[in-house]
Amino acid sequence: MVLTFDPFREFDRLAGQMLGGGNSIAMPIDLYRSGDHFVLHCDLAGIDPGSVDVGVDGRVLTIRAERSPRTDEEVQWVRRERATGTFERRLTLGDGLDLDRIEATWQDGVLTLSIPIAEAAKPRRIAINTSPAVGDRALESA
Repeated sequence: MVLTFDPFREFDRLAGQMLGGGNSIAMPIDLYRSGDHFVLHCDLAGIDPGSVDVGVDGRVLTIRAERSPRTDEEVQWVRRERATGTFERRLTLGDGLDLDRIEATWQDGVLTLSIPIAEAAKPRRIAINTSPAVGDRALESA
């Protein structure tokens, strides 16, 4: 006989709802800086890429995706750990990013966003102009 009741799963679900962390478990992300852009990888295994929506509102980046449940009527589940439904992650983006040039790609169930750093926020060198010293100007006019 197979035990299908898992008391810890229900505890984890309730704790996730109370602490607001339920969706992040279903959408784990990695975020790092590479050169002049940030790269975000979001694992969305088993999710149809057509159900994924990425948007920016103000400085908030939202990733929304939906995993549909299996509808096999003759299936007797032994264990179901992959969450179904709509998942959402929101990240507040800092100043200095070019939000109009964010690029998104999809490969092998991983959503990748490339978020470029704005030109105005990139480090730059400032040229130093040299001019003759005050005493040298007097010599030039003589």
